[in-house]
Amino acid sequence: MRIFHVTAEQFTELTQLPDRLPTNGYLWIGSARREFEVGVAPLQNALQRWTGGQLVDLHVSDLLNNQLPSTFDYTSWYDVMVFRRLAAGIGSAGLFADDNRGTVASARQALASIDTSPVGFAVFDKVLITVHPTDCQVRDFFANRLRQIGQGVEARTTGARLPSSPADLMLRMVNHMVDSYLELRRLLTKQLGYLQQELFRPRSHFSDWQMLLDSRNALHLLEDVCEDQRSAVTEWIDALDEWPDEPDPAARRERELLRVRSRDVLEHIERVLGHVRRLEGSAEGAVQMHFSAQSNRTAEIMRTLTVLTAVFMPLNLITGFFGMNFDFLPLVHSNAGVWITSVLMLGLALGLVIYFRRKRYLDRGG
Repeated sequence: MRIFHVTAEQFTELTQLPDRLPTNGYLWIGSARREFEVGVAPLQNALQRWTGGQLVDLHVSDLLNNQLPSTFDYTSWYDVMVFRRLAAGIGSAGLFADDNRGTVASARQALASIDTSPVGFAVFDKVLITVHPTDCQVRDFFANRLRQIGQGVEARTTGARLPSSPADLMLRMVNHMVDSYLELRRLLTKQLGYLQQELFRPRSHFSDWQMLLDSRNALHLLEDVCEDQRSAVTEWIDALDEWPDEPDPAARRERELLRVRSRDVLEHIERVLGHVRRLEGSAEGAVQMHFSAQSNRTAEIMRTLTVLTAVFMPLNLITGFFGMNFDFLPLVHSNAGVWITSVLMLGLALGLVIYFRRKRYLDRGG
């Protein structure tokens, strides 16, 4: 569990929970899910001292639940946001780095590496509690970034400033988790590109339909996650609009900035959702085009076989006629009979081939 004191000018890390809230700024308490479960009792006691209220036991269960979808809830003294992240698993970024086509094994590994673990937020007026998965890099990333901003490193180059409130910091983290989908998007796009190449390769006998089904299921999962994210952020925006008006102009300006940042997060989620749906449509279209190409290839084969049958059918008729056991047949007792018959059969075959060629029955795709 890491404890940070955030003000407008400084970002410092504390070694333990303070006895009282600082007069300036707010506290950010970030911990892994297991650490939060172990240390929830002293944290609840500290919240009671600081804010006069504790986390409701149901919300504690939500923050500890690794399977909970993105959701939002509120009380009169704090808000709770559970937001499922969209991220590529550890080591999945280089699965297709060396081979543009990839392999079936790497594609399966990419599917299995997609991580949608939830991150929990409890937003008080002066305290932000975040609960992360064990391997989540969001806490450390923001700790390092805010430390640089507090030291003036990023402020001189980008003009960045420290978050002014726990809600502001929460929205920045949520926005970062949504934007991390860009890495996952490149992975999924390359994976689906590999599948499409396999489906449309002319001499390929694509048989790994289980991997294609896994891809579609993964896209459906991402769509459901994005839908839950959008619902949670929309509920947060609705609750933000119901906050009491602030008489202080600076507080009203901060409230408006929170609304702007919340709408920006919602817009990013909408973009991610739109891209996931486009990938779904691309996967569905690839399957349909594959079966259309297979049907067209089968039709070409059947047309070729039909033309060959039509060419050889008269020749079979001629050989069958002269193969009958009769003494009196034309050309049977003639020395030139075999040559005359051969020339007749060859001419008939060439004539039929020329006729079918003019009708474009033998042209590829005709």
